[in-house]
Amino acid sequence: MLPGKLRRWIPEDRSLKRLSWGSLLQRLVELKGNQRDYNWSETGSVADLSLSDSDSNDCFYSLEESLASEVVATISQSLGEASHTLGCSKLIVPDCLVHNMSQELVHLALSEPCGLRGALIDLCVDRGEQANVVSVDQIAVDASVVPTFHLTLVLRLEIGGLWPKVQKLLKGRPTPQSPPKPQATLRLGHSFRAIKRKLYCSEELLIEECC
Repeated sequence: MLPGKLRRWIPEDRSLKRLSWGSLLQRLVELKGNQRDYNWSETGSVADLSLSDSDSNDCFYSLEESLASEVVATISQSLGEASHTLGCSKLIVPDCLVHNMSQELVHLALSEPCGLRGALIDLCVDRGEQANVVSVDQIAVDASVVPTFHLTLVLRLEIGGLWPKVQKLLKGRPTPQSPPKPQATLRLGHSFRAIKRKLYCSEELLIEECC
């Protein structure tokens, strides 16, 4: 179980977004179908009978990268729909953040028995204020698989650099007759925190700061 501070970030009643693992595998097999023979297992996984150990590892890593891209696309969609929750009209997600999240997902899933398919992801945004972490969404990568690890991604708003300065210039200085307006646009920074807990090993908790 995560520490008490983290538990408060995660709503108890929340729908899970499903990603189609089967359709992803089917697309990849179609691309390579003319080159190798594949064998579908009862669990929906695919085995390449002509691959060496090295090729099998490369194929598995490629599949995990493709699945991570789908997961990150779902995360980006959830963030786009969460602007009202974050108190803004628009939330900008930098491309480098998308890339970093995708790479981190692959890295954290490599040691898991079901890979990224076994992930249950809680998506949060740290607004930079004390104890103000907003829970955005929860995503089950493959709802047909019993989750093997729980992952909390804590994204951060950009508080330094050029963007906040541009925001201040666009807003101007408020007069006593015109109170400050809510932020129209927010931008996420490049760094985030990844908190991983293995669901089959209650004492193992991994926290990584990703830049």
